[in-house]
Amino acid sequence: MASVWHHHALAALERSLFPVPSERNDMDWKSALSENGDKLSQHLSAFSNLEGGGFMAFGISNEGEPAPLSREDMEQVVQRLGQIARNGVEPPVELDHTISEHRGAPVLFIKIPEHSARPVHLRGKGVEYSYIRSAGQTVKMSRQEITRAIQTSSGDRFEERPVLYDLKDEDVFDLLDHDSYFRLQGTRQPEARKAVLQALEQDNIVQTGSNGWTITNLGALLFARDIARFEPLKRKMVRLVVYNGVKRSRTESKEIIGTRGYASGFAGLVKYVHDLLPPNEVIRSALREERKLYPEVAIREFVANALIHQDLELTGSSVIIEVFTDRIEITNPGRPLVDPERFIDSAPRSRNEAMASLMRRMRICEERGSGVDLAIEAIEEHQLPAPKFQREDDHMRVTLYAPTPTGRMRKEDRIRAIYQHACLLYVNNQEMTNASLRKRFNISEKNHPMASRYITEAMEAGAIVPSDPESVSKRNASYIPSWAR
Repeated sequence: MASVWHHHALAALERSLFPVPSERNDMDWKSALSENGDKLSQHLSAFSNLEGGGFMAFGISNEGEPAPLSREDMEQVVQRLGQIARNGVEPPVELDHTISEHRGAPVLFIKIPEHSARPVHLRGKGVEYSYIRSAGQTVKMSRQEITRAIQTSSGDRFEERPVLYDLKDEDVFDLLDHDSYFRLQGTRQPEARKAVLQALEQDNIVQTGSNGWTITNLGALLFARDIARFEPLKRKMVRLVVYNGVKRSRTESKEIIGTRGYASGFAGLVKYVHDLLPPNEVIRSALREERKLYPEVAIREFVANALIHQDLELTGSSVIIEVFTDRIEITNPGRPLVDPERFIDSAPRSRNEAMASLMRRMRICEERGSGVDLAIEAIEEHQLPAPKFQREDDHMRVTLYAPTPTGRMRKEDRIRAIYQHACLLYVNNQEMTNASLRKRFNISEKNHPMASRYITEAMEAGAIVPSDPESVSKRNASYIPSWAR
């Protein structure tokens, strides 16, 4: 029934309109029904192939403004799309619809669910005519994406697939760092080899084969002594590139490849990156305190997220950490499953659930997505600019910035910091105030008008709203993220 999902559609529409109006992967605005049947088929294919599906909102213009349709026009939309869903795509798609009020005007929402038998493609054409949503647009799926959709629909998960077969006991011990498997869990390693192998088998790190042991992709990626010894996984080794400046220059950079498994080598990788960083002087309670340029917890959490949420099906790509003199960029292959603007408050979703589960159990990453919260809390304590989350066509990038005085920040950077500050407080049942923002930006109390100007900037950008829109008191005003209204 529509009542079960219509509030999700309204929330998706709100996310697409604030802080900057732009169509998103799960939301497509329409002011009228297109006469192009193929184009409509492509949209239905794209949403059906999207994890979680999506919505079409009829009654919203290309500028994100209300453009209401008549009741008769809405009925024609429902009828026409229903015909295309049955006859224009293969396999057929089951739609649902509802009419809700938004900003005082009716909006017709069409719900296109994620299809269980992907990829959905244009009827009468080959599977290469399958579509997907990318950066708010409908585009053709790549060959890799089509292959991945077929494998996912058949239940063939990358983590479960074997990478090496017919191994003896000693081969497994030679290839995998079994010691770290037990150490990271805080458990004692059994003395008997058979018991060690049984423990690894329970977590699908190895499997019993007819002619010996099989190591899975999961086992190799997490616990390999050297990932390069697993030929199909060589391109998934973590790359660390250190530049001697603010630009990507091969002549002034050095590259280090992380050969160990993600779990067994994680602590060493984070320490190595952290040790590269110069110190940063922070003023706390009128005392100067010297710390590393970036908090270790932020590096740790964002690197862990990049490893866990990467799209392992994408070939020829890996997690890359790039260190510049003014920033760190952490990039992973694959589009995020959660809107980057909602990383702070959203529950985690992972493509690689087995990997995520093991790494959480080993305390490499946080439960319930709280790692992003911890990272941003540490960034605020270090008085650093807010991190930037960028979703691209086939990858996700997090950028950490070196210290920048608030007055020299670009307006967009200040607004992002205020938005994240408000989100962080809101998920902890608190609200942003002039005082809390002054503390975030290290602004003195006598300069409270400066903080007020920054708050006004963020409200004008649609990033935050007053928690009590009826209140006229500026002194006691508090603010929440725009999506929390």
